[in-house]
Amino acid sequence: MAIPDYQTVMLPLLKYLSDGSEHGLADSVQALADEFALSPEERQKLLPSGAGLVIRNRVGWARTYLKKAGLLDQTRRGFFKIAPRGLQVVKENPPRIDVKFLLQFKEFQEFRELRREKDSPIHESDDEAKSTPEEALESAYQRMRLSLEAEVIERTMATSPGFFEKLVVEVLVRMGYGGSLHDAGEAVGKSGDGGIDGIIKEDRLGLDVIYIQAKRWEGTVGRPEVQKFAGALQGHRAKKGVLITTSSFTKEALDFVKAIDSRIVLVDGLQLARLMIDHNVGVSPVRAFELKRVDSDYFAED
Repeated sequence: MAIPDYQTVMLPLLKYLSDGSEHGLADSVQALADEFALSPEERQKLLPSGAGLVIRNRVGWARTYLKKAGLLDQTRRGFFKIAPRGLQVVKENPPRIDVKFLLQFKEFQEFRELRREKDSPIHESDDEAKSTPEEALESAYQRMRLSLEAEVIERTMATSPGFFEKLVVEVLVRMGYGGSLHDAGEAVGKSGDGGIDGIIKEDRLGLDVIYIQAKRWEGTVGRPEVQKFAGALQGHRAKKGVLITTSSFTKEALDFVKAIDSRIVLVDGLQLARLMIDHNVGVSPVRAFELKRVDSDYFAED
């Protein structure tokens, strides 16, 4: 069974709390995971950002919405129990509790008005019905990120070989390799020896070096090209190398690097684009959103 959306969780959560006892979010999540017979993998599935568990996030928002509708009462920090109105709703045995159902309560209408423009009608979109606010925000971010990755790859493919080498150097330096940008620039692009495009420090002290090959291939890079690079590393008695391309690698190429002694990292165009975005190479921030939550400790009175 797939992880239920937060609206599907509302009625089972209210029924779980109908014993009238005080419950915490952790035991409620466990109970709902059991109710929906979630697999171990589904119970541990993270939000796209990795900031929390999907099931915990959805149960948490179901709890919030039920509380805003007056169906739950918070008893103390992190704990809650069913309210008299919630008990009445359970007795009525509705087939489903969702946002549309909760709109019958004035408190929930006021809560919804706070989240919308005054002249906007109150309705639930398809996306909102399936996603918590965090999931909707992260989904929008992921769509924008995928679009940006595609554009970065396209722009990178159009660069000259010399510019591409400099781009690769800057990405590696931003990641912490190569010492300074000047040092790395001096090291890369000078070798041209047996499939080696450059040598860069692994750390700022130069305790070890990494051999680099950076090429703007149009087609998929196969095992022969990777094998040639591995041979070049052996010729230099080198153990570490990075082969970066704007295209992709065949399965045979990926399997080959797993079977040899030399440590070779293959970076395809998609991974390169992601590294460029993560380290602000060729992209620039436009706007930042900072998510905040209530500090319960601040409001705790002695």
